[in-house]
Amino acid sequence: MKIKSLISSLLFVVIGFAILYMLFQHQQNAYQEECILQNIPLADCSLFDRIVSDFKTVKWIWIIVISVIFMISNIFRSFRWNQILATENYHISKFNSMAALMVGYFANLGLPRVGEIVRSGIITKYEKVPIEKAIASVVLGRIIDVICLLLVIGLTFVLGYDIFKSYFEDNLQLGSILYILGPMILVGIAGIGALIYINKLNAAGKIKNSFIKGFIDRINSFINTLLSIKNLENPGLFIAYSIGIWICYYLMTYLCFFAFEPVSHLGPLAGLIVFLFGTLGMVFPSPGGMGSYHFLVIQALIILGINATDANSFSYIIFFGIQIFCNVAFGLLFLILLPVFNKTKT
Repeated sequence: MKIKSLISSLLFVVIGFAILYMLFQHQQNAYQEECILQNIPLADCSLFDRIVSDFKTVKWIWIIVISVIFMISNIFRSFRWNQILATENYHISKFNSMAALMVGYFANLGLPRVGEIVRSGIITKYEKVPIEKAIASVVLGRIIDVICLLLVIGLTFVLGYDIFKSYFEDNLQLGSILYILGPMILVGIAGIGALIYINKLNAAGKIKNSFIKGFIDRINSFINTLLSIKNLENPGLFIAYSIGIWICYYLMTYLCFFAFEPVSHLGPLAGLIVFLFGTLGMVFPSPGGMGSYHFLVIQALIILGINATDANSFSYIIFFGIQIFCNVAFGLLFLILLPVFNKTKT
């Protein structure tokens, strides 16, 4: 099973690099066509050199501000996570929850989605939280994030209806989406139905196999942790943390406009649209959203009237300036500090 998971993760890493490579080649060809129109020799028309040149123009004070906001969002997320675990009477240290979160983000840059397992494993190791409950608490946080994302999608559609209507008419076919998602939804419903049926048999004492019984007990423990949200001690604070996380995420995109001159004139609605597209790109399980994030950010900026070359440079600036730098720097820092902070616990 571990080998299959590793192969699956590596596959998405390859896909992420492939998307990024194909996107770069496409933008390189477009850039060279632009150079031809401007009578610029192709020898002097390197997209890589253009990106490097654009990085040199970045106003780094804004990147620093955004990095601070990024860490504030993670503080909110770690505090919210503590609230979830507290409903199961696991009161973990704020440092360990923050450290587990940042190390998990760092791990995601290597193998997509492995960060959630790493994050849960750290809490299990240092705070003695059962692994199924740690994973369930992470999943519950993700479910809340999905709800928040749906709210952001709704808000963005309302405020930018005309822009989105034009985009989806040109780029998406509803029939194709249903053809792909339909079987997946049916399999999911069938799987849930099978689990419910097996659980009823287990409750009635009709299942004797110890492995199956143990598996069902783990599933029930997982579900009970998900349902524990109703036992939150301070629901208002939980909601405030969730809102704070997503406001920070939005500001990280919008304020980054001011760091790069070609997009500095874009307003709050444009920030919301680029933020939404970028977030959808991060959902794809490539390392840190690599490739898919760039592609959707570029598409959003093109829709907003930004030159494709400038849009491409901005996608690299926000991705490597924030996602990569912050996750690597702080991930490594907390990875080093974790055993030091917990030396009396192990």
